[in-house]
Amino acid sequence: MATMNVSLPDPMKNWVEKQAESGQYSNVSDYVRDLIRHDQERAEKVERMQTFVTEALESGPGQHSMEELRERAARQCSGS
Repeated sequence: MATMNVSLPDPMKNWVEKQAESGQYSNVSDYVRDLIRHDQERAEKVERMQTFVTEALESGPGQHSMEELRERAARQCSGS
């Protein structure tokens, strides 16, 4: 496993240490790794969403009116 040194302002350093001491994490490194994992997951979700948006924009104008789309969504939500 690689090592990385990070400089933090005192308030951030105190926050990280407090989180590590909370018992939810075994140490500061564990807390930072968890933050990075969550950020990676968020970035992947944003990338997938951007792909959907790009595909939608490239597919051209839709064939259904807004009212039709609302009715369809309402049916899907109600399970009918």
